[in-house]
Amino acid sequence: MQIENVNLKPNFWDKINNFPEKIFIVLIATKPDIIKQAPLYLELKKRGMAVLLGHTGQHYDFNLSGGMLEEFGIEADFNLNIRGSLHQKTSQIISRLGDLLAELKKTGKTPIPIVHGDTTTASASSNASWCNCLAVVHNEAGIRTLTPKKEFFHELLEKKDINKWFEVMKNRNNFQRGSTEPTPEQFNTRITEPATGIYLVPHELDKEFLLKEGYPEDRMFTVGNSVVDATRQALKESEKSDIFEQYPALKKGCIRFCIHRRENCENEKRFKAIFKAIKTMVESGETVLLISLFATESAIDNFGLREEIEELKKKENFIYSPVWPYYRDVIKAMSYAKVCATDSGSMQEEMNELGVPCVTLRFGSDRPETFFAGSNVIAPPINGDLIADIIKKVINENLLKNAPKIYGENVSEKCAEVLQKITKKENILRTEEERLEIT
Repeated sequence: MQIENVNLKPNFWDKINNFPEKIFIVLIATKPDIIKQAPLYLELKKRGMAVLLGHTGQHYDFNLSGGMLEEFGIEADFNLNIRGSLHQKTSQIISRLGDLLAELKKTGKTPIPIVHGDTTTASASSNASWCNCLAVVHNEAGIRTLTPKKEFFHELLEKKDINKWFEVMKNRNNFQRGSTEPTPEQFNTRITEPATGIYLVPHELDKEFLLKEGYPEDRMFTVGNSVVDATRQALKESEKSDIFEQYPALKKGCIRFCIHRRENCENEKRFKAIFKAIKTMVESGETVLLISLFATESAIDNFGLREEIEELKKKENFIYSPVWPYYRDVIKAMSYAKVCATDSGSMQEEMNELGVPCVTLRFGSDRPETFFAGSNVIAPPINGDLIADIIKKVINENLLKNAPKIYGENVSEKCAEVLQKITKKENILRTEEERLEIT
């Protein structure tokens, strides 16, 4: 039995026939998905649970997907082969996964998709599941953006009092909810929650968000973030890495810039401010690593910065590199870094785990707990000199390095225990009678 446009492993249906009624489907799509979902998938397999690995195909080359799958020793049971623009990929996931779930239900099975975070795959897969009267497990549920209040930004930009800004960052009362950025991630995470039957929550702050939005507390489990499992394993495996042979300058410590968010890479003023900060740090003598991503490349060309990049590449202390395929290389290099300047959400978590200072190039963050823990600070992407000054302060004053680790340990084990316990006696999708315990 084939599903149109979906690649199934040759023994797929034989495997299904040998499974019990409830089948977990761990869904991956992008590099961060693989990093965070692979430890959970492997833990479920280790426990002998019925589990499939499904890949949407969103990241399909070796650097973004193949190397990671090889490193974790996993292989997808099916691939949805999505391609095209964002809205096309979204509709393809809904249609193709929806068809597969419908066919699985016809065999008498109950598929339980496990989605991750604020991704397009999470929202679209939840939609496909809900349309088939199925609920999902949401790994990294409840992440929401907090943004410093307007008056603090105005004060920072007018007075340039960076010392006070660092104090502002530590106080929850100085932040407010309501941001639409990152885009479309803030949409994705919200649209996933109504279709969720089990909430695997990374931090108590995220549980607080979910409770205020009215989701059932008895299905919320604050387990931590599975990125710590992947990060710690990569540190153990880092002796196999040859990244310092490839880039010897990184061993002395670098500033890693990683810029890929739409709201930064499609906004000329923002991107040029970040680029100015990069140039400033290079010219000050710091070793700078800039990761080349598709969105980064497009911004460089769209905003006329290609010649300047080529000039920077002539400097020994500027490294312009494509994404590295192996996670152990990333973690080894980052464990030596002075600062990570990024608009990535996952990297804010990873830097907390590694004890590396993080500077977030946004106006807010969906990992605000890292601010309150003291491992992260915002550098608003509007003024290149200000961004550079914040980074310099972090380096020169040795800030943000001794923050507590806030994302737990043995997280995938905790997640698997929750899933085993609930699915043994309950359905993931509950009727109102079941939820309200009305007989």
